[in-house]
Parts: sequence; C-alpha cells; structure tokens
Amino acid sequence: MSNNIILTNQQIEHTTKRIAYQIYETFVDEEEIVIAGITANGFIFAQNIAKVLATISPIKISICEVNINKENPELPVTTSLTKEQYSNKGLVLVDDVLSSGTTLIYAVKHFLDVPLKKFKTVVLVDRNHKKFPIKADFKGISLSTSLLEHVNVVFDNNGHSYASLS
Repeated sequence: MSNNIILTNQQIEHTTKRIAYQIYETFVDEEEIVIAGITANGFIFAQNIAKVLATISPIKISICEVNINKENPELPVTTSLTKEQYSNKGLVLVDDVLSSGTTLIYAVKHFLDVPLKKFKTVVLVDRNHKKFPIKADFKGISLSTSLLEHVNVVFDNNGHSYASLS
C-alpha cells in the first residue's frame, strides 16, 4: 500500500492553532484548565496545543500525561497529575487519532471519577470507525477510511510533522 500524506507540517500547525482558539472560546471564563494528552502522540499534540493556547490566552494551563494501555484499555489508567490537581477544573482530553474510540472512551471514563467544570475532547484525525458512543468536540480532519487502512501521525520538532494514510 502507498503512503499518502493527509496532513502536512503546515496543516498540522494551522490545525493546532485553530483548535487552541476553539478551546479558548469554550473555556474563556475559566481561570485554569488542564490539557490532558494520551501517552505518546496525544501528549505531544496536547503540549503543542498548550503552547499555542499560552500565547493567545491568559488562562493558566496545566499539562497532564494520560497513560493508558492501548492494547488492553481495561487496565488502570494513570495520569501525571493527581485527581486533586484536576478536580473542579475544565479539562481537555487530547489524542492524535480517533479510530474505534476505545482508547478515548476508557480515558474519558477515568476522568469522570472526579467532578469537572467542563470536559472536552480533541483529536487530530477522526477516522469514523467508532465502536463506542464517543465523539471529538474539536478535530483537525475527518476521514472516511477502510478498516484495512492505517493513519500514522509523526510529530517532529524540526518542522517535519505529518499525518499519512497507508
């Protein structure tokens, strides 16, 4: 199968900025929000969103890494922040690709154990193959793909980030 670029570095940067503005509009009345990224690419994407958000808004931003076993998501989810650190705050859960929704729904379930002021989800690529009733509140791109296709997102600090379909 061929490797087709679906998002270039410039498109990812533009999408990150657009999503940061959408988050700011949604949480404009909050003093502090938590940007929680699912380990690996979701966390990198969350950090990139937080960097842009810090330049456009006065909102205090805490970043949180969400560790979830993607092969066995029923295992306990752990986070780099304690429950007390994100309790009663606005929270944005970030991942790179929403495919079946399994990873995202188990991560959402983890955060529902504490009271939150507002809870939103972000993905860079939404593949529309959901097994669970989960949606991304903010997304970079929606793709209708076959189950045999694979979306690969690469984040590179040297301006070579991209998303491809193979």
